[in-house]
Amino acid sequence: MPTYNHSVKLDKAKCKGCTTCLRHCPTEAIRVYDGCAHIIAERCIDCGMCIKVCPYHAKVAVTDPLKIIEDYKYKIALPAPTLYGQFKTASTVDKLLEALLVLGFDDVFEVARGAEMVTPYIAQRVRDRKLHNGVPLISSACPAILRLLQVRFPELLPNVVDVISPMEAAAIVARKRMMERTGCAAEEVGVFFITPCPAKMTAVRSPLFSPESPVSGVISILDLYGQINAILSSPRRDQKLSEAGNMGVGWARSGGEMLAVGVENSLNVDGIENVIQVLEAIENGQLSDLEFFEGLACTGGCLGGPLTVENTYVAKNRLRKLIEKLPKSRMTMEDVQELTDSEAHTTRQLEAKPVMKLDDDISVALQKMQRIEEITEGLPGLDCGSCGSPSCRALAEDIAFGYAVELDCIYILKQQIKKLAQNMVDMADTTRG
Repeated sequence: MPTYNHSVKLDKAKCKGCTTCLRHCPTEAIRVYDGCAHIIAERCIDCGMCIKVCPYHAKVAVTDPLKIIEDYKYKIALPAPTLYGQFKTASTVDKLLEALLVLGFDDVFEVARGAEMVTPYIAQRVRDRKLHNGVPLISSACPAILRLLQVRFPELLPNVVDVISPMEAAAIVARKRMMERTGCAAEEVGVFFITPCPAKMTAVRSPLFSPESPVSGVISILDLYGQINAILSSPRRDQKLSEAGNMGVGWARSGGEMLAVGVENSLNVDGIENVIQVLEAIENGQLSDLEFFEGLACTGGCLGGPLTVENTYVAKNRLRKLIEKLPKSRMTMEDVQELTDSEAHTTRQLEAKPVMKLDDDISVALQKMQRIEEITEGLPGLDCGSCGSPSCRALAEDIAFGYAVELDCIYILKQQIKKLAQNMVDMADTTRG
């Protein structure tokens, strides 16, 4: 079984075994045994939903510390446009970008700029392919959705648009600019994404489309928030640093990519459960008229990421006000050519991830499948999670794999206790008689 490099981890010392994460995990990647949660690596898509809902903060995102930038001679920050909606005191994008320079970066390159660079490539792909067997092209921007496709919807993988994410585009162009400006070697330049979600960290450590990510490290917005806020409180004269227009910055919101690409028959959906419902409809051929689908794991888009600070809707409104001050785009033909055709397109297809494979031997696998069906029929179908599995079907699978037993079901255990108690009463009556 392959090993996956995940960024969502469990802090066992904080976990109380409350099953809240169990009920909210979209891929049934969590079990609760012996009073503690366990994450099934093969099923986890690093969406961070468990981080959001855990009342004890036992789920954490492992990202890079700020000090990682010291490993490079030249340091470039790649701020996600989500960062722009986090600060009440940031009246302009330039103020935020300048704050990153104060933190120790030598340069900044907006990921919103990268979004504007990949937009025409995505639009061209949609125009080239149009409808593909009644299935729309699917956005490649959200790594959690891409891993969801690998785990739950492998038949849709060929329809993922073969264009790199804005984060990767920004990293490629930022590094090239620094090398041209200073004459330095590529390995001397570190480019660091300022992320609103853990899935981006996983995408850098375990790239989906290429052997190695162009991004050097990923730093959480949460980790930088306090320092940036302190810098913003000091009066400064704005440097002209921002290059992105409102089209690129708008990618932080749900529907931003769809609007930028400009495909009439398109659909955007946010929130992992909502995305799953739409992907099921696409898989079943119910949305055959769609040409493009933008799915984002977090409610509200990246603005709702688990590593953000501000309320999603407050951040959305704040971003709206910033966007109103920006031109649609500042891209020139020369700017577009900074990201070449070969750089913009992915180098390999996504592959399905093996999840809880029953057995290599088809006959044994069929036997296990039959066993799972039999166990499921004997369970109450309440999906209460009290057994430590997210559903009765999941418990049946766990029993078939030897990870659980039928008495883990509270309903069955209660029946067995009642039966045992009645047997004891009957034995006592017989003895007295």
